[in-house]
Amino acid sequence: MNMTTVTKGLSKLVLRTSVALPLVLAPAVSVTVLEAVGVSASFAQSQAAEQKTRKTPSMRESAFKYLGKAQEAADAGKWQEALAALREMEAGKSKLNGYETAQMYYFYGFVYYSMEKYPQAINYYKQVLQQGEENLPVALEVGTLLTIAQLYFVTEDYKQALVYLNRWFALADNVTADSYALRAQAYHQVGNAKNAMADITKAISMYEQDGKTPKENWFQLQRYFYYEQNDYKNVAKVLEKLVKYYPKGEYYRQLAGMYGELKREDDMLHMMEAAYVAGALQKEKELLNMAYLFMGAEMPYKGAKVIDKGIKEKKIKRTSKNLETLAQAYQMAQELQKSIPELEAAASMSDKGDLYSRLASIYLDLDDNKKAIDMGAKALKKGGIKRPDQLYIVLGMANANLKKYDTSLKYLEKAVDDKRSEKFAKQWITFVKAEQEREKQLAM
Repeated sequence: MNMTTVTKGLSKLVLRTSVALPLVLAPAVSVTVLEAVGVSASFAQSQAAEQKTRKTPSMRESAFKYLGKAQEAADAGKWQEALAALREMEAGKSKLNGYETAQMYYFYGFVYYSMEKYPQAINYYKQVLQQGEENLPVALEVGTLLTIAQLYFVTEDYKQALVYLNRWFALADNVTADSYALRAQAYHQVGNAKNAMADITKAISMYEQDGKTPKENWFQLQRYFYYEQNDYKNVAKVLEKLVKYYPKGEYYRQLAGMYGELKREDDMLHMMEAAYVAGALQKEKELLNMAYLFMGAEMPYKGAKVIDKGIKEKKIKRTSKNLETLAQAYQMAQELQKSIPELEAAASMSDKGDLYSRLASIYLDLDDNKKAIDMGAKALKKGGIKRPDQLYIVLGMANANLKKYDTSLKYLEKAVDDKRSEKFAKQWITFVKAEQEREKQLAM
């Protein structure tokens, strides 16, 4: 899982959010950025609201007027006018107290953030912090730390994001599961898997203890770390939760794969079947694997239905090999009448005669000797047969059954040349000659 994709595009996302600024500013980008990385919308507000109080200077009317002018321009999206008002205010900086200066820099940060000039925004937010604790309400300091961390997320500077997140953790009174999830993603981005795993596990645990369902991307991150550790048992446990809370085809498939790694074949089959029923198996290889699993679990008819449906829906190619597998599944399920047409179609598409040779044997077993001889002839015409000796015996037996003794002996004598069939062929030669002699005696 590449968490970089989570934060890409955040800059465009946050700019589209309409923000009306109170004079005592809340964190400018908290809600939107946090939602984009999987943190609840109430997170930023709860952090700003539940802080210790701190005695700081108050805002005077003169500073209030400058900020009001800047806010009016910002509300109208007139960012240059907002900056002009702030520069006018900054020109008299020597007359501002620390709290007023902090609010001015905070507003600067917001305007530059809104203009997608993130480095400048970060610089001004840092100047807010430089005013010192004696000039900053706790909520403003804590909110600014979080805002800077989020902006570093936007610019993909995860090392600095961590610096400010950890400072924020040290000051925040109400560190929530969402807080740990956000920091886990930052740790992940800088390659600190140990801390990332600890934080995301903490976030999930806190949600579960409160009876809430952890967010999907939290489970995804936790699954990723377990997989990197080759801890397939815990990967399976995480996937079981994903299947339960966020049922998607990909999770069914992945869980089936983990069950396979853990040698839990029955569970693997059931999960793959669930994925199939859910429509998660769409590729030819996936569908054929499903069919092979059914066949291996002695449920060949189910396997045959998977292949048959896949071919009809054009998800499985109608090739000789696939038709042969379909025929094999029907044959294993004792459905010979369904197997034969598929095998004949496969044989006609094959460039070798083996499938026709197999059909000759099937028809002989069904006591359809004429069909057996016909299939055998097609097999010999195509050639490339792996065991021609076996086909010669089939043709010898089929012709003998039709009392074509001379033809039967011709094929059986060819079978004698192969040591693998020599003994059986000689037995049939003896039998056929005896039948031929008996027929002659009856004719006399």
